[in-house]
Amino acid sequence: QVQLVESGGGLVQAGGSLRLSCAASGRTLRNYAMGWFRQAPGKEREFVGAITRSGGSTYYQDSVKGRFSISRDNTKNTVYLQMNSLKPEDTAVYYCAAASRYLSAARYYQRKETFDYWGQGTQVTVSS
Repeated sequence: QVQLVESGGGLVQAGGSLRLSCAASGRTLRNYAMGWFRQAPGKEREFVGAITRSGGSTYYQDSVKGRFSISRDNTKNTVYLQMNSLKPEDTAVYYCAAASRYLSAARYYQRKETFDYWGQGTQVTVSS
């Protein structure tokens, strides 16, 4: 069992930056692929980005490419989501998630069903 706790959310002006952290306990994160998802009011939870177990590859939703960056520090059991050039449409609750199975293709990282464990989420609000 993996417990995930997100932090770092808050209120920021458009064009600003935030770094979200996802700290894990219970198991070492090195055995898990990690994803970030977000959910805005009235909308479905959507894929933001993901990182492989080793950190060697990352995947992003088109709307955040070039602005968001995912990294991981397996020694600290933590995954990060660096968000730059934030826009009001980035406003949402952000969730990190862990997948225990081996993922052989990028498309699997984009599916909520792939991930076994979820954090409680952290609110990000971007004002215009």
